[in-house]
Amino acid sequence: MDISLIQSFINLIAVLLLALGIKGLSKVRSAKEANRLAAFAMFLSIIGLLTYYLGKPGEGITQQSWLWIIIGTFVGSLFGAILAKRVPMTSMPETVALFNGCGGMSSLLVAIGVIFFQRNETFIQDISILISIFVGSITFSGSIIAMAKLQGWLSTPSWTQSKIRHFINISIAIISLVAFLNLIQSVNTSTIWLLVISSTILGIGVTLPIGGADMPVVISLLNSYSGIAAAAAGFVVGSQLLIVAGAMVGAAGLILTQVMCKGMNRSLVSVLFGGTLSSQSKKLDSGGEYTNITSCSVEECALTLEAANKVIIVPGYGLAVAQAQHTLREVAKILEQNDIDVSYAIHPVAGRMPGHMNVLLAEADVPYEQLKEMDNINPDFPATDVVLVLGANDVVNPQAKSDQNSPLYGMPVLDVQEARTVFVIKRGMSAGYSGIKNDLFDLPNTSMVFGDAKQVLSELMTELKELGVGAK
Repeated sequence: MDISLIQSFINLIAVLLLALGIKGLSKVRSAKEANRLAAFAMFLSIIGLLTYYLGKPGEGITQQSWLWIIIGTFVGSLFGAILAKRVPMTSMPETVALFNGCGGMSSLLVAIGVIFFQRNETFIQDISILISIFVGSITFSGSIIAMAKLQGWLSTPSWTQSKIRHFINISIAIISLVAFLNLIQSVNTSTIWLLVISSTILGIGVTLPIGGADMPVVISLLNSYSGIAAAAAGFVVGSQLLIVAGAMVGAAGLILTQVMCKGMNRSLVSVLFGGTLSSQSKKLDSGGEYTNITSCSVEECALTLEAANKVIIVPGYGLAVAQAQHTLREVAKILEQNDIDVSYAIHPVAGRMPGHMNVLLAEADVPYEQLKEMDNINPDFPATDVVLVLGANDVVNPQAKSDQNSPLYGMPVLDVQEARTVFVIKRGMSAGYSGIKNDLFDLPNTSMVFGDAKQVLSELMTELKELGVGAK
């Protein structure tokens, strides 16, 4: 049988499995298996490619090349396995950003390798090479900046919030465009490196001013960029599988970016060119002082929960920082044993990446059917006895619906204020990413329980057990 026919068949199976994997990621219940399916699809694609070259030893793959392939495969697999085992949930957004950057760098290196060593001088290949270099460089540098900011290694410089950044970015973009057009006419080494350097700087310049509040959008967009770069690299090396897979990832990333923008009531243009959300909030003066804060003890919170029939838990990034998801699950189990209806309200941009809270709670074996999306659970709040807000801030701020001067105005939020009683577990009164006060904290049906989320939940679990909750 023709070896190319075998490879085509393997590639077809890989593409189908990848499509099914991406589809499965849209549901919490199927996400784990879908991720494994997509990983297996990538494994099949590697097998297909190696099968092709094993059947054609005269294609330029030397014994030394096979050695590098084996070493690279081993090192990459080992690196990925270590990350998967050791990276905590709080660092998952940074890890995703790093993987996006690796995808962009891979496309960039493939394009550079082909242009120097295996170029066919066809128009399609030349255009694909240039797109791979341009998008791959932006993806790599932008992802590294996003990772550094999420990790806390890099802050947003004050000058990036001034209009001068637009002038700098536009100038660099023009340089990249000129280099791109010149390379279409004639390929030369100096212009190639000019395109690489200018595109890399452009990725840094565009990502550096973006604040933490907009990181879910940035991560989704960079994921889309990595797919586009991979698809272009597929044209460079003539791989149909890489073209299809890259196009699928690029399209999925763009759709997710749109969903994130809608969830934040922010346009993509405002995210990329509007600066940080906190800088806008300072100009709009939507802050102010708290005047009616009510704090309570863990014991009072436990007594209220004991008498409740329906409880909704609202997780946020603070829950991930405290690594309190497992303790929260134990508290929920105690409430459920007392015939209390428990569910979780998931805002689309809660946390620091798309689906962050879903993955966090799934890690603690929270039943999938208890995870409710914002649009589905908002009508339930008026009939809810108690809402527990854990580390969430902007996504529960009523200003989004009541204050037209607020930078959050128009952003879809969870209507927790409609519940009979709201407990906010928080370390202090610090603002969220938006940099403004949360009007929820001032409402008469809201009580603050100050402290680390994990410690407070542990004490709450002890109080509930002493009250006999869960012993029924």
